[in-house]
Amino acid sequence: MLQKPKFLQSSPQSLHPPTSPSPANSPSFPIQKQLKLSRRELTVSGNSSLLLLLASQALEPVLHTSKAQAQEIPPETDNASVTLNCSKKVPTKRAFLDIAIDGEPAGRIIVGLYGNDVPAGVGRFSSIVSGAAGISYRRKEFVKIMPNYVQHGGLRSYGVDAELAKGGGSNQAVEKLKEEWEGVFDKCQGVNNLAGTVSIIVRDPSKPPPKMKLVARKGKLEIDQEEIGSDPNGTEFVISIKDSPELDSSALVIGEVLEGMEVVKRIGQVKTVQENTSSPYFRVAKLIGDKRAVVAERGFNRPYSKVVITNCGLMD
Repeated sequence: MLQKPKFLQSSPQSLHPPTSPSPANSPSFPIQKQLKLSRRELTVSGNSSLLLLLASQALEPVLHTSKAQAQEIPPETDNASVTLNCSKKVPTKRAFLDIAIDGEPAGRIIVGLYGNDVPAGVGRFSSIVSGAAGISYRRKEFVKIMPNYVQHGGLRSYGVDAELAKGGGSNQAVEKLKEEWEGVFDKCQGVNNLAGTVSIIVRDPSKPPPKMKLVARKGKLEIDQEEIGSDPNGTEFVISIKDSPELDSSALVIGEVLEGMEVVKRIGQVKTVQENTSSPYFRVAKLIGDKRAVVAERGFNRPYSKVVITNCGLMD
């Protein structure tokens, strides 16, 4: 009969070659201890490691996004301080405007001017309202009435007023107004032209870009820029009936109405020429910089009645 083959059972130690003792002079290395795990324990530990790896990869973009948002958002204290400084404006002087509608007295508007906050704007307005610059708002009209504000035409950019304004260095005054407006626009967030505020118009946001054209100079053709419309001369001002955020990009707030807000609202109720900006012909003409569109736009929202400042000046 065949005998079953006998298998020699070898101990685990026989599977590994015997380690020879290290000499005394040779450096000793740490011997890593083998860890025996069951198949179930290996599976559990492998799944846990996989879950941890997936979770870390999923959280990594979220952490980066949160860190970027935290870097972009400024501290709340800074925003609060800026808003607080911009909202606390104290009038340093007062001016008055006597109004007449179609020759009938409508009342007096008393304006408080922020001399400490916007000195260039207040100085410009004060010199004109008092007549110290040789020019004045007397007998000048309100030229635009909008649902949120009324606009005074200021001084004309031609004629005697223009000559007097040039003699008073109006170009430098307008540049100072623009610089002051830029500082306020960058610093004070939110709506600056609130209900009851008075502002000087320093730029025209609706002005189309320069139009390129060929001109002949000294027998040569050169490319020149044709300006459509003219920039404000720093004398037009607006009084807000309601909050007017649309004015923030063009007007510098110089004061507020202290008395006579009912007179401002009465001016706002005067009937005006209806605008026609929805017409496709007007849109195309405005887009290409047609001068007729600019002239037509100036006539929109003009009052049918004559609203004039009969007298004005500083009170203290």
